[in-house]
Amino acid sequence: MKRRALLAGTAATFASPAIVRAQALDKAADWPKGAIRVVVPFPPGGTTDPVARLLFAKVSDNTGWNTVIDNKPGAAGAIGAAIAAKAPPDGQTWMVTFDSHILSSAFTTNLTYKDSDLLNVMLVGRAPLTAACPPDRPYKTFADVMTDAKQRPGKPSIGLLSASGALLLAVYLQKANGFELNQIYYKGGGPTVQDLLAGVTDMSITTLGAVRPHFQAGKLRPLATTGDKRAASLPDTPTMAELGLKTYPTYSWWGVYAPAGTPQPIVERMHAELAKAVQAADVRQKFAEQIDMEILGSSPAEFAAFQKAEQARWFKVIQDNNIKAE
Repeated sequence: MKRRALLAGTAATFASPAIVRAQALDKAADWPKGAIRVVVPFPPGGTTDPVARLLFAKVSDNTGWNTVIDNKPGAAGAIGAAIAAKAPPDGQTWMVTFDSHILSSAFTTNLTYKDSDLLNVMLVGRAPLTAACPPDRPYKTFADVMTDAKQRPGKPSIGLLSASGALLLAVYLQKANGFELNQIYYKGGGPTVQDLLAGVTDMSITTLGAVRPHFQAGKLRPLATTGDKRAASLPDTPTMAELGLKTYPTYSWWGVYAPAGTPQPIVERMHAELAKAVQAADVRQKFAEQIDMEILGSSPAEFAAFQKAEQARWFKVIQDNNIKAE
């Protein structure tokens, strides 16, 4: 009797993962239940909002699901991320965010969620950052900026979004290459570009999509891009590495997350639909035209590994230079 009971208990133990999997599949079969909320932790007007709207509009077209974009800006994206992290893990809430999201835990001491509270779903795509200046400045490339800053330490000014990858890259470039800029911090990408256009700052490093229309209008001049190759829309503009600077290839990127604990079959289904949407010809064209996005469409595991590597790199820059969010 005892042996039979032991064997029965052992069988139940080994069967339980299959039972859990079957229950999860049942949940996926009944999903979604009503509208799917897509949290965007930034206001309309930047790059993250249109990425979310274009991507999930295509998901809705392909599936018939009702997807609703819910803008929750504030605290450099941390407010919206906290809302997504604390949402029920039932597949009804997702988040589309920007690269600065992974820096929040380094810059925000009272963060109300942990990185592990959010599940990596897909790294949608990336685009290089761009150094730019008003056309009346004497700089032709970023190498000219470096030369000037070595001759006049701390005098050339650079506008930078606070707590951003652009800020960290600017700090790294100065330390690694031995020059000093006057760093001026902004709380939004819009004001950063506005002051650059007005000539308040001598230059900026920012997202390519934010400044490309001003290049085309002749209101700004591109000085360098930050990727490992030249940007398709700026074939005559060299990369930082081409100019001889010690640097890291650096990109803006956009990713999709879900609350941790969201059932795996639901994550797999959403990932499949996102992959289909991001590869659609019209979506690819709009992403390329609006923000120079290189489509990646990574797996959840690839996205998680990418985030871990990026945090290891940039957290070291933050610690080595005692960088604080302004």
